[in-house]
Amino acid sequence: QVQLAESGGGLVQAGGSLRLSCAASGRTFSTYSMGWFRQAPGKEREFVGRISRSVIPDYTDSVKGRFTISRDNAKNTVYLQMNSLKPEDAAIYYCAARAGVIASAVSPTAWDYWGQGTQVTVSS
Repeated sequence: QVQLAESGGGLVQAGGSLRLSCAASGRTFSTYSMGWFRQAPGKEREFVGRISRSVIPDYTDSVKGRFTISRDNAKNTVYLQMNSLKPEDAAIYYCAARAGVIASAVSPTAWDYWGQGTQVTVSS
């Protein structure tokens, strides 16, 4: 069982930056794939990006070049650095986890564990 807790959300002006953190419980964190999703009001949960132990991070097209996912296995934490934020990035951001490498990371159903989410608001 893995428990996830996101933090770092808040209100930022367009063009600004935020760094989200996701702290995970468990002794085998380094073997887990970690992902970030987001969900805006009235929309489906959307894949943002993921990082696995042996796979270079990948991202949805709308955030490439602006968002960066990293992990610190010693701290059982994964980060989402968000730069050049746009109003359309506003959403609740969720951290997700699954043991091993995921073939279809884009689908929320592929992930086993979820955090409670953290709100990101971007003002124009």
